[in-house]
Amino acid sequence: MTPIRIVVPTGALVVLIGPSGSGKTTFATRHFPRTHVLSSDEMRAIVADDPNDQSATEAAFELLHTALGLRLAARRTTVVDATNVERWARGRLLAIARRASRPALAIVLDLPLDLCLERNTRRPDPRPAPAIRRQQRWMQGALATLEEEGFQPAWWLRTPDEVDAVEVVAGG
Repeated sequence: MTPIRIVVPTGALVVLIGPSGSGKTTFATRHFPRTHVLSSDEMRAIVADDPNDQSATEAAFELLHTALGLRLAARRTTVVDATNVERWARGRLLAIARRASRPALAIVLDLPLDLCLERNTRRPDPRPAPAIRRQQRWMQGALATLEEEGFQPAWWLRTPDEVDAVEVVAGG
């Protein structure tokens, strides 16, 4: 497969979008330094000592948004590793990027639902399958509006081969 080159401007917001099990965390780990990645699971672990404690989600995102604002104000490239399948959630991230006058791009891991569900079963604490199906539906509804929302550009990766073919280039 031909390499897919994604150029990330210095100090940009990179929003990973995809249901649980789509490979967002693996993608982030493969392509970005650890210090660039703000993970909703890691934020839950910080505030509740448990990355799967959904009761800590509000506090976790408050922490994530604060860290995002500080990093973007300092012109640090920042990757948000969360499902980001709902428009309102992406809107909050875009508002932070706009306040810092930073570009924002989206990388959508639109892999087959069956693959996401299968990967989910391998997690130590799997997410409920109905939640993943719902995330997939919400994501599909959002795909047409990403550039209208303010992501320039938005990249769609639909197969594991496409995900494997990505080359992220920093500082473009």
